[in-house]
Amino acid sequence: MTTKPKARKFRIRRSTPTSAQTAATAESETDTAPTPEVERLRPRVVASDGETRAEAATPEAAPDAGPETGAEIASSATAPEPAAAPARSGQVASPREATLDAEIDAIRREGLTGRQLRMARRVAQKHNLPATSDFDAVRLLRQHGIDPFQRSNMLELVVPRAAEPEAGAGGEPPKDRVQLPQTVPSGKSSLPSTELSPAEQRDREITEIQRDIGRRRRRKMALLLTRLFFFVAIPTAVVGYYYYAMATPMYATKSEFLILKADNAGGGTGLGSLLSGTQFATSQDSIAVQSYLQSKDAMLRLDEDEGFKAHFSQPWIDPIQRLAPDPTNEQAYKLYSKDVKIGYDPTEGVVKMEVVAADPQISANFARSLLSYAEERVNHLSEQKRSDQMRDALKGFEDAQVQRRKAQEALVSLQQKGAILDPEGVITTLRGQINNIEMQLQEKQLELAALMDNTRPNQAKVDGARGDVRRLQALLDQLNERMVDASKGENSLAQLSVSIQMAQADLATRDMMLQSALQQVEQTRMEANRQVRYLTTSVEPVASQDPAYPRKFENTILAFLVFSGIYLMISLTASILREQITS
Repeated sequence: MTTKPKARKFRIRRSTPTSAQTAATAESETDTAPTPEVERLRPRVVASDGETRAEAATPEAAPDAGPETGAEIASSATAPEPAAAPARSGQVASPREATLDAEIDAIRREGLTGRQLRMARRVAQKHNLPATSDFDAVRLLRQHGIDPFQRSNMLELVVPRAAEPEAGAGGEPPKDRVQLPQTVPSGKSSLPSTELSPAEQRDREITEIQRDIGRRRRRKMALLLTRLFFFVAIPTAVVGYYYYAMATPMYATKSEFLILKADNAGGGTGLGSLLSGTQFATSQDSIAVQSYLQSKDAMLRLDEDEGFKAHFSQPWIDPIQRLAPDPTNEQAYKLYSKDVKIGYDPTEGVVKMEVVAADPQISANFARSLLSYAEERVNHLSEQKRSDQMRDALKGFEDAQVQRRKAQEALVSLQQKGAILDPEGVITTLRGQINNIEMQLQEKQLELAALMDNTRPNQAKVDGARGDVRRLQALLDQLNERMVDASKGENSLAQLSVSIQMAQADLATRDMMLQSALQQVEQTRMEANRQVRYLTTSVEPVASQDPAYPRKFENTILAFLVFSGIYLMISLTASILREQITS
C-alpha cells in the first residue's frame, strides 16, 4: 500500500498596497490595455517527469489591472485561502520558482507607480525580454543590469546594438557599468499584449493629426518666407542698393513767386471790386503761368539758354537719371516734367517751384531762367489784354469821328446847294412880311370903306386910299408868290429846310456818339491800367549745399510697401481663382 504524498500548500505572499500605489494603479488603467498576465502568474510545481506545470490560478497585481486589481490584491491578504488542489506525487516547487516569487513580492512592496511599471514594460520590450508582467519586466531588467527608471533622451533608446558596450565573458556586462542583480529568465517567453485601448488609439490619432498639422504649417510658413524673400526682400534690397550706392545725388532749388494786380484806384463797384484784393483776381493768370512753365516750350527755351539736355547727358550721372547722348524732345521733356515741379496754392495765391539738377549752381540758374520766362509771360498776357481793349475803344472812337465828319459835310453841302445858309429863317421872314402887309392892307381897306360911306367923299382921299390898297395888294401878291416858290419844287425852301434839319439832327447824333466813344476810350485806358499784372518773387532761388534726392530710406521703404502690395494682390487673386476653380 502506497501512501499518497502530502499535498504541499503554496501561498503567494501579497503586500497590502498603499494609497499612492492604488492611485497610481488607477491612473495607469486608462493608459494601458489589460493583459492576461494575471493568469500567467501562478505558483508552479514540478511534476514527477520534471515538467513544470501551473497548478492554481492565483491573481497577481499587474500595473494594467487597474483599481479593481489593486482592491483584489488588498483583499487577498485577509481572504481565506482557496482550497488546495489535490496533491500529486512528485509535484514540488523548485528553489528557483520560490526565488522568483520572493523577488516579485519584493518589487511589489517597493510601491512603484503605474507610469514606472509601464516604462519598465516598454524597456523590456525594447530589449526583447520575455516578461510575463510589469513586475517581472522590472525583475528581468534588473537582472540584465538595466535601470528602467533612468531618465534619458529618446534618441538614446534607438541606439543600435553595435553602439552598446560588449558584454564580458559569460554574458556579463562590462565592469565600468553600474549593474543590478541578475536572474535567469524563465524558459517560456511571454510578452504583454500590444493592443491599445480606444482612448489610447484616439489620443494617438489626435497626436498624429497635430503633428501633421504642425508639419504642414511649418512647410507653408517656409514656402511663404521663401516667396517673400524672392518677390519682396530681394527686389527691395536691389532698390535699396541702387539708392544707397548707385544713385547720383540731386540738388533741389526752391523758389516762390506771386502774380499781383494793380490797385483799383477808381474804386470800382460790383463783384470785381470785391475780388480785386484777393488771390482769386489773379488765379487764371497764375494757372496760365504754371501751365507755361510746365510746357515743352519752356523746356526748349531753357535748353537753348542754359543747356538742359547737355547737363543731364553727362556720363557721370547714373543710367536711370541720365539722358541719351542725343535725346529727343520727348525724352528730355519726360525728364523735365520729373525734375521741374511747379504747384499753385489757390488758398494763398502762391506759385511754388522746385528745380532739380545734378549741380547746385546749375539748379539755381535753371530756376532763375524759369522765373524770367514767367515774368515775361505775365507781362505779355496783361499787355495783350490791355492792347486788345484799347484797340477796340480807339477803333470805335475813330469810326464816330468819321461819321460825324460825314454828317457835317452833308449839312454844309445842303446849305451851299440852296445858296441860303438858313432857309427856315428866310421862310419865317417871308411869313412875317406877309402878315405885316396883310394887316396894312386891311387897315387901308377899312379906311377906303370909311371914305366911301360919306355922301360926298373927298375924291383925293378916296383915290389915295385906293392907291394904297392897290399897292399893298400887289406887294402881298408878290410875297405870296415868293412863298409859293419856296415851298414847291426840288429846290424849294421847304425841301431844303427839311434836308438841312435832317442833316443837323444826324450831326447832333454823331456828336453824341463821338462823345460816348471818347468817354469809352478814357474808361478803357483806366481799366487797362488797373489790369496790369506784376510778378513778385517772394522766395529767391538759392543754391543748396546738401543733396535733396534721392531720399534713400523713404524710397526704400516705399519700394518695400509697393512690392508687398503687389505680392499681396497677386496672392489674393491666385487664392480666389484657386478657390473658384476647385469649388
